[in-house]
Amino acid sequence: MTPRKKTLDISLIASYHSANYHVYATPAFTLNIGITSQPLKALYQSVNVKSAGFLTAYNPHSQPLGEEENKKRNDQLITELKQHHLKLINGIGQCPESEWLGEESILVLGISLKSAKALGKQYGQNAIVWCDHDAVPQLVFLV
Repeated sequence: MTPRKKTLDISLIASYHSANYHVYATPAFTLNIGITSQPLKALYQSVNVKSAGFLTAYNPHSQPLGEEENKKRNDQLITELKQHHLKLINGIGQCPESEWLGEESILVLGISLKSAKALGKQYGQNAIVWCDHDAVPQLVFLV
């Protein structure tokens, strides 16, 4: 028997779509799903890449963990990413209508979609934000 695929609540999907994905570059900018990011395009050119993933290890499968555990998980993700010599920029994903403080995240420049999805799954994420050569952030669901 094939296991049933997990489905996500429509309000959770809506939160992912409406979230602001803040990137602490210099200057800082915000990614929004479906909207071309000119600052990201400029960043691509400056570091000679054509893709990026916005990743986090916080709150696997949207189950809240304590701040200490979330930070530990995110530190592990950063350590793993640094081993691949990728350009990393800190950020945070926040839903404007939520009282949550947001989830510390990392913009990973030059990562492949395959690698970004694998890391998202490894860290128990429901979705990742993927930006292709066109610098249009899109949600990629992993469940």
